[in-house]
Amino acid sequence: MGVRGPLHGIPILLKDNIDTADKLHTSAGSLALKDSYSQRDAHLVSRLREAGAVILGKTNMSEWAYFMTMENMPSGYSSRGGQVKNPYGPFDVGGSSSGSGAAIAAQFATAAIGTETSGSILNPSSQNSLVGIKPTVGLISRDGIIPISHTQDTAGPMTRTVREAVHVLATIMGNDEKDPATRKNPLTKEELYAALEQPTLKGVRVGIAREGFVDQLPELKRVVINEAIEQLMEAGAEVIDEIVIPSAKEKWSFNVLLYEFKVNINAYLSKTNVELRTLTDVIRFNQEDPERRLKYGQSLLTKSDQTSGTLTEKEYLEALQFDQYHATVNGIDAAIEQNQLDVIVFPNNLGASIAAKPGYPSITVPAGYTAEGEPVGITFTSTAFTEAQLISIAAAFEGIGKRRKNPKLS
Repeated sequence: MGVRGPLHGIPILLKDNIDTADKLHTSAGSLALKDSYSQRDAHLVSRLREAGAVILGKTNMSEWAYFMTMENMPSGYSSRGGQVKNPYGPFDVGGSSSGSGAAIAAQFATAAIGTETSGSILNPSSQNSLVGIKPTVGLISRDGIIPISHTQDTAGPMTRTVREAVHVLATIMGNDEKDPATRKNPLTKEELYAALEQPTLKGVRVGIAREGFVDQLPELKRVVINEAIEQLMEAGAEVIDEIVIPSAKEKWSFNVLLYEFKVNINAYLSKTNVELRTLTDVIRFNQEDPERRLKYGQSLLTKSDQTSGTLTEKEYLEALQFDQYHATVNGIDAAIEQNQLDVIVFPNNLGASIAAKPGYPSITVPAGYTAEGEPVGITFTSTAFTEAQLISIAAAFEGIGKRRKNPKLS
């Protein structure tokens, strides 16, 4: 048959909220969907198969992509799959793409596809010493992915190197008539690949978000981030320390997600092969066996189900307007414009929320390890569709030091 495409024979894992038309279920970690099998591949899965990738299987995840409860559910737990553990030690595995992070760190496959609404690629990538690309909303189709928020949801690659991540991203990106958000994508694969050629940090203006972000880190992790910042300067980057993100202290909420989840999940469930057709059905199903299905409760599911499902409420519209303004005009855009920055640096996933609200891209790269051996990631963020610039910066940072180490598995 010959070579099928650029990912011919490359083993790929998928987060268990991505549809495949095969014998693999798509459950979002929930027992409610344990027998849910899709009749067709998600758009990104079709692209992977066309490129010759081998879909090895699906990875456990924080149940309902960590949008199930606020009652102290640990990252990586699901009723269907149990608890994902961090291969580096007794550390938080991160979520909600927990299994994707742990599996690639443990070298079970070359790459995994995670999804993110707010931190769910960046967090487990950082915690498992991986490169994670959370792209601009619209770069990759969300068709065939169990949704939370059409405003913030996206998929993205999780790999051990920047180059691997770019190869996967270039494969799964592109327009799809089933996802209107992809119509605004101006980027090409060629631009992403070009960003890998001779990447440099010389003259790159990098802003460090300390107040509300780096300053929130435990001391052991802050040491690692500060060392990474020093390395950026030594490599020629113009580091503007202690930039101010005006909206950092605003009273943020996740109300947009609460309102959008009901609408989006009901639409998804209506097309599955399971008897549960609405969010209300899922909640009732869980209540029938709380010991197995509700170990940590389902408060977020319940709160979302209490909304009208019309997206016409004043509270929703005001929350959407608040998020968009304070994340951009009074947030990331303001900091970039005031300081003439190319990129903002956040530690791990602490800047994930403010970047996710307007759908902005971020790339996290291994920065090192604490004295106890816990992985720490450095995350580069900018405005919409600046992936090529972020890739170049991430590749340059990766190239100035061999920071990543494989976990010691017993």
